[in-house]
Amino acid sequence: MAVFNQVDFDNHEQVVFCSDKESGLKAIIAVHSTKLGPAVGGCRLWNYASDEDAVTDVLRLSKGMTYKNAVARLPFGGGKSVIIGDAKTIKSEALFRAFGKQLERLGGSYYSAEDVNITTGDVMMMHKETNYVMGLEGKSGNPSPFTALGTFLGIKAAYQHKHGHQNLEGVKVAVQGLGAVAYDLCKHLHNAGAELFVTDINEESVARVVNAFNATAVGIDEIYDLDVDVYAPCALGATVNDNTIARLKASIIAGCANNQLAESRHGEILREKGVLYAPDYVINAGGIINVYYETKEEGYSAEAATKHVEGIYDTLIEIFQRSDVEQVSTHVVANELAEEIIANGL
Repeated sequence: MAVFNQVDFDNHEQVVFCSDKESGLKAIIAVHSTKLGPAVGGCRLWNYASDEDAVTDVLRLSKGMTYKNAVARLPFGGGKSVIIGDAKTIKSEALFRAFGKQLERLGGSYYSAEDVNITTGDVMMMHKETNYVMGLEGKSGNPSPFTALGTFLGIKAAYQHKHGHQNLEGVKVAVQGLGAVAYDLCKHLHNAGAELFVTDINEESVARVVNAFNATAVGIDEIYDLDVDVYAPCALGATVNDNTIARLKASIIAGCANNQLAESRHGEILREKGVLYAPDYVINAGGIINVYYETKEEGYSAEAATKHVEGIYDTLIEIFQRSDVEQVSTHVVANELAEEIIANGL
């Protein structure tokens, strides 16, 4: 497997393969860029079908973090890590401490944090071996509520741009994936009067949201065929693809999942169909914004973090307006904005 020949390899500064026999650790760390600062991005634990799939994921996610941190105006570069395995069986203190030792060896070029199947408690176990972690308990803590807030405000921004108002009363939203972020997002949407249609591979997660927010449960595949206003992908990536675009009826795609477009060309297809897409790494930046505020000399401030997250609304409005003027898809405009910031500095 030649990493340099991978389609998603984009002049990454480092790609590190890590293993530890005793704990069973098999991990990959990708540092895409440190131009704006140390690379920062979460660690994902996933039972990938192949090592090649894991490499593809970590390369795409790390580049996404470079752009996400830039557009969020954070003094961070982009990086990401993945641990390969079944979260239900592989988790242990030894595993996370072994991973912490690997982070320590990088000497601060990359800081990790929580992500899919990784909790703040897991990060605290890494922290026993390294200081190169963020999102610590007792500091900024769980970033999920901030990611959810940014995603909710992003949906409002999209609705404002598309319909001239941001009143979500009676608006039908299909939420795919019901993890911690999506649960909080559903709470915001429910409180705003939206009608929710939800799905997840975990039946308990579905039942929880149905009971709490009067949502309607639908099948995993059925979610793409619903006659709704907003499709909110909040699970894994690439759910916006040739197959699903032909089926989706929503006029807005706005959710917290990473890498929602299977390929870049799908963003342009959405624009041609009149579907407004909120670029994923812009709308879901609330968590990393919150994490940043634990690095401030004056100490962590949830109020300051929240105010920064609220800026996601304005950033998306700017992207939507530029997309209209330039007649290019929103994800291209977001990439242009990120590259301008990386080139010129914060």
